[in-house]
Amino acid sequence: MLIGSRREILGGIGALAIGSGVPGRAVAAPRKIGYAIVGLGSYATRQIMPNFAGCEHARLVALVSGTPAKLEQYGAEYGIPATHRYSYANYDRIRDNSDIDVVYVVLPNSLHAEYSIRAARAGKHVMCEKPMAISVAECEAMIAACREAGTKLMIGYRSRFEPYNRLAIDLARRAHVGPTRFITAEHGFPIKPGQWRLDRPLSGGGSMMDIGIYSLNAARYLAGEEPVEVTAVETTDRSDPRFKTVEDRLSFVLRFPSGIQATCLSSYSSAHNSYRVIGTQGWIDMEPATPYEGQSMRIRKDGVVAPRTLPASPKNQFAGQLDHLAECIIGNTTPIVSGAEGLADLRVIEAIYRSASEHRAVTINA
Repeated sequence: MLIGSRREILGGIGALAIGSGVPGRAVAAPRKIGYAIVGLGSYATRQIMPNFAGCEHARLVALVSGTPAKLEQYGAEYGIPATHRYSYANYDRIRDNSDIDVVYVVLPNSLHAEYSIRAARAGKHVMCEKPMAISVAECEAMIAACREAGTKLMIGYRSRFEPYNRLAIDLARRAHVGPTRFITAEHGFPIKPGQWRLDRPLSGGGSMMDIGIYSLNAARYLAGEEPVEVTAVETTDRSDPRFKTVEDRLSFVLRFPSGIQATCLSSYSSAHNSYRVIGTQGWIDMEPATPYEGQSMRIRKDGVVAPRTLPASPKNQFAGQLDHLAECIIGNTTPIVSGAEGLADLRVIEAIYRSASEHRAVTINA
C-alpha cells in the first residue's frame, strides 16, 4: 500500500472545527508523517531521533537495526512498539505498516542505494543520508526506483535548513558584496581509527565521501550553478594505518560557467569548518560554517567588517529537514534537496577522484 497521498495524510486524528460554520463538528486534522529510521548509529540516535521532538509535521514511528539490544533500548525510549521494530532480515515487511510514510536511511554509504530502493518498492518515501550513494550509477538507480514507485526522494543536506547557511545563500546569490568571484570551502577533522568510514567497501572513499561533501555542496549552493571543470590533488600518507584503503586530503578547484572559481579542501588529518564568498565589494565569511550548532557569520562590505547575528530559530536544522520532507509529501511538492542534488554531488566527486588519479583537469558532464 502506497502511503503518502494527500487524502490519506489529511485523514487521521480528529480536532474541533475552526471556522467551519458548524459548531462542535469535528474535522480531520493533518496527522504527522511517520518516519522509520534505518540504522541506529551515533548520528541517528544522537542527532536525528531526538529532534523529532521539535517537529511540527513529522514523528518517529519505527526503527530498523541489526542489533536487538538497540531496538529494545531505543524502542523503549521513544515508545516504539515491538510491532514497529524491524531487523534487516525482515526489513521489507515495512510495506505492510501503514504508520510508516518515510524511510530515513542512515547506514554506511555502500548500503544507501539498496535500502533506499527497497523502501521505494515497499511504497515508502525516502530520506537518505549524504553522500546519496557511492556512484553516479547508484544515484540514478535510486531516482528511477522512486520515480517508478511514485515516492519522493530527499537527501539529508541538513545545512540547507540552517538559518545562517540559508542567509549566506541568499546574500551570495543577490550579490550583497558584489558579484561572486571566488569561493573557498574547507572541511576536515582528524579521524580516529577503527571506523567503517575508513573501510572503502563500506564508505566508497575517504574524507571526500564524508566531510569533504560539505565543502563541495557549499561551493555549489553558494555559487548557485553547477561546476563544469575540476582539478584535484590528493595527499595521503599510506604508511598511516588509517589510510590503507581510503584517501586523507583532497584539494580541488572548481570552475563554474559564470567564471566563479571555488578552492576547496577535504581532510581526515586536519581541522576545518569554514567557507567564504568573495565578491567585488567584500566577502561573506562563515566559521564555523556547518556544525550541528554554533554557526558564526561575518561580512566585510564597504571596508567594514561586522558580525551578522540572527535571532534564535524555533526549529533547528534537523527538525527543519525532517519537517521539509513531510511538508513536501502533504503538499505534493519536490524537496529542495531531492535526489537530483545528491546525483549532482556524486558527478563532481567522481570527477574529483578522476582528476586526482590522472593528474589533470577533468570536465564535469551533466
